[in-house]
Amino acid sequence: MNTMRIMKTLPRQWRSISRCSVLSQEIIHAASPMTVPVPEGGQKPVSSKIEKLVSEITTLNLLEVSELSQVLKKRLNLPDAPLMPAGGFAAAAPAVPIEEEEVAPKAVKTSFTVKMSKFDEKQKVALIKEVKSLLEGFNLVQAKKFVESVPTIVKADISKDEAEKLKVALTKVGAVVEIE
Repeated sequence: MNTMRIMKTLPRQWRSISRCSVLSQEIIHAASPMTVPVPEGGQKPVSSKIEKLVSEITTLNLLEVSELSQVLKKRLNLPDAPLMPAGGFAAAAPAVPIEEEEVAPKAVKTSFTVKMSKFDEKQKVALIKEVKSLLEGFNLVQAKKFVESVPTIVKADISKDEAEKLKVALTKVGAVVEIE
């Protein structure tokens, strides 16, 4: 009789113990120290990971910094930024009257779009394989549908070097490619 009563109360006791442990976990989590927001104008605290990176970068010499910059530009696909003069902008000389045609500076294009307009039907299989290897995340079925949907944009907003490489690779396998 006594064991029967114990067997009936065990599940209830287990539930209450479980609830207590969950509540204690919530209390511990809620009692963890909160961060106080930094007032405006003050410096925000920096994470240890960022601090470590900064200390490593500051130990680099000028050549290593240049190499780091080139690698980051390539990996993050960033365009080259125009160089600023070391002393800032110098005082401009008095303006000489110039014709209106010369005043308008020509805009330098930094991002290009590669467009495939048509392809050679005899080299369709090779083109599909090339598209699969050039475009990330494409399988053969997607590459086939992509090639068959010509005219189409292969890649947009890329550097001139990358656009030229794509054009060369695709023209080798029978595609007619335009860079815009």
